[in-house]
Amino acid sequence: MKKRLITVATLAAFLIVPAFSQTSFYDFTVETIDGEQFSFADLKGKKVMIVNTASKCGHTPQYKDLELLHKAYKSKLVIIGFPANNFMNQEPGTNEEIKEFCESKYGVTFPMMAKISVKGNDMHPLYKWLTSKSANGVLDSEVAWNFQKYLIDENGNLVGFLKPAIKPLSDEVVMWVTRGQFTQAK
Repeated sequence: MKKRLITVATLAAFLIVPAFSQTSFYDFTVETIDGEQFSFADLKGKKVMIVNTASKCGHTPQYKDLELLHKAYKSKLVIIGFPANNFMNQEPGTNEEIKEFCESKYGVTFPMMAKISVKGNDMHPLYKWLTSKSANGVLDSEVAWNFQKYLIDENGNLVGFLKPAIKPLSDEVVMWVTRGQFTQAK
C-alpha cells in the first residue's frame, strides 16, 4: 500500500508540471554553432530576429541581406540563425560545415546556433514557444519553410513573424527595426 501511495504521488507531481517550462523569451539558453551556451537573457533591451536557415534552399541568398541588416542595425537588433534540416533535406551539413559555408560564402558574422529541428516531434523548445500562443501569449503559427523570421521586441515579447519569401531588408523589417511598427500579415 505504501508503495502505491508513492507511485500516485510521483504521478501527481508529473501531472502538475506545465507544458512549457520557459515562460519568457529570456528564459531560453541555446547552443551556438561552436558548442557554447548562449543566454537570451543577455538580449534584454534589443530587438531580436530568429531565422531558421538552410544552405541549399532557394532562400539561402537571404544570408547576404541578413548580414547587411545585422551590420546596419547591430546596436538595436540581434539576428540569430538556427540551421534546420526540416524541409527537403536542405540543411544536411554538420555544424562545422554550416559555419564554414555561412562565413566563406556570405561573410556571416551574426550569431549562428547549433542545428535544430523547427517542426515535428523533435521540435526545439524555442520553436515550441515561438509557434504556440499558449506559450508566447501572442499567436499560433507554423514554420512554413526555411528563412521564416520571428520578431521579438526589446522586452522579450513575440511581435509576429515574416513568411520565408519576405526579404530581410524589406520595408516591413526596416519599419519594425527603426520605428517599432509591425502589422502581422494574415
